[in-house]
Amino acid sequence: MPVPTSATPRQPSFALLVAIAWLLIVLQLLAQYWSETALNLLDTDDAMRLTQLKDWLGGQGWYDLHQWRVAPGYLSHWSRLIDAGLAGTLWLAGLFCDAPLAERLMRTTWPMLWLLPTIAGVAAIAWRIAGREGALVALLLALVGLPAFHQFRPGRIDHHNVQIALSVLVVAATVWSDRVRFAALAAGALTGLALGVGLECLPYLLVCGAAFALRYALDGAGARAAAEYGLALAVSATAAFFALVGPDNWRNAACDAIAINWLALVGIGGLGLAAAGYFASERRAARLACALAVGAVAAAAFLMIEPRCLKGPYAMMDPQVWSMWLSRVAEMQPLIALALKTPVTGLAVAAFPVAAVLATLLLLSDRAARRDFGALAASAAFAVAFLTTLAAVKAYFYATWLGMPLVAALALRLFGTFRLNALLPRVALSLLLTPAVLSVGVIGIAKAAGLGDRGGLEPPKHDACLDNASYAPLARLPAGVIAANIDFGPFLLALTPHRIVAAPYHRLSAGILAAHEILAAPPEAARRAVARAGATYVVTCGGRAPDDLADLTKSALDASLWGRMQARQVPDWLEPVAVDGPMLVYRAKP
Repeated sequence: MPVPTSATPRQPSFALLVAIAWLLIVLQLLAQYWSETALNLLDTDDAMRLTQLKDWLGGQGWYDLHQWRVAPGYLSHWSRLIDAGLAGTLWLAGLFCDAPLAERLMRTTWPMLWLLPTIAGVAAIAWRIAGREGALVALLLALVGLPAFHQFRPGRIDHHNVQIALSVLVVAATVWSDRVRFAALAAGALTGLALGVGLECLPYLLVCGAAFALRYALDGAGARAAAEYGLALAVSATAAFFALVGPDNWRNAACDAIAINWLALVGIGGLGLAAAGYFASERRAARLACALAVGAVAAAAFLMIEPRCLKGPYAMMDPQVWSMWLSRVAEMQPLIALALKTPVTGLAVAAFPVAAVLATLLLLSDRAARRDFGALAASAAFAVAFLTTLAAVKAYFYATWLGMPLVAALALRLFGTFRLNALLPRVALSLLLTPAVLSVGVIGIAKAAGLGDRGGLEPPKHDACLDNASYAPLARLPAGVIAANIDFGPFLLALTPHRIVAAPYHRLSAGILAAHEILAAPPEAARRAVARAGATYVVTCGGRAPDDLADLTKSALDASLWGRMQARQVPDWLEPVAVDGPMLVYRAKP
């Protein structure tokens, strides 16, 4: 038997490379954040999620999402699916260590687990539009993608990481649906699961649904994929609805969570698309008319049930609460507004998405890419993410992850332009395009130009007002109702036995208005507001005024109860309670 004189070197398993990239990121995140998990609960949403989890494990019903320690009672729209995943992780950790450490391990491992499917999804999209070499570049972009890890760092147990992962996976399944048989089924099933987790990823899910419908309408070869996607979507969304919505709420609509109106939209749309795909006409005009009819009927059913939801997830919120509070939350700011207020932060946020925009334009300048379903679907998903980021900066993470495959394709184009054939020059150029390097570079340029920030996207790390230790003295006080800055509410629920007046959630309009009145009104008016709210304690911490007091003039802020307490001119109807730490606690006299 002749011995070959040359052979193509065997390439390493790509799955192994994905796992190695994920492991390296995990080690990086553990080194950065492990110690912090012992100090605080990271964020208001993480504290509220921990509270919801503990209430469920303590016996609260699966369908009962009320938080009974929020006066007068808060009905959450957060998915029990996340609670179930956290409970399983907590149980597994509890097999090897005591309860406090098990909880800490749960809060640490859960978000990082979702990094693995996110990285795999990004690599899959890159492979589809730029081949295996593009997928390798995408892995490098993810590995040095530090800003993109914000929602996956230890302690982040709310729901954002799961939604990002599912969005990327749905896009990956969609772009492969014209080449891999099971991809359309996967896209539909994952879309229903994502809707059950939350609606923040809805824009990207809609892009994928539109991609299947348009391919079916314009190309008869897409009929089978559209049918499989539609059927899987209808089945998975229906399963999510009945798994998460109790019988008492089957007829209630909602704009911010899966409900009967959303089931009507995706159920009718999915089944209609499935029927249209299985009985597809050979005529393009007939297919287009059928797709439009299915979309129109589904949209009409959705709007007939609850037309207010056309205005978005906050349509049912009190408009006063939007203007007073939610519009001032950093992550809700439009990107341009953020850049004008905090230019360094704004430019750092915009750096990688803008690079991805340029990569998308360059990719679509190629006629072959403009005719390729995968390239068009990936570009459309990123474009929607970028536009959403312009409207609200919290979508930045979607834009970053969905932009990585496109920037990987750009890197390959640059390799050819500059004739980079050796490994090291290619790696060096790819590193310059990573989210971390682009952000750091833009920050350096901005600071060299004399720009500066007055704040950022998140509170300072290890803020004493958010540390677990600061709440321990309050936990030892007799149980009561606490009026405080609404941002402290979730921490009070998670770390003390007290009830609270409000927390920073749009479904708590009445509580937010009550808490605002207590701190914003002059002492005598605040006393009446405290009585109406049934508050036992008034608590302040730190010298920064709550966001909802930002509209007050300096004189009004100084005259408010919060201002008088800051000046240590406490009214006589409040008596101080001695506690250690940064919290100032006052008991309301009967």
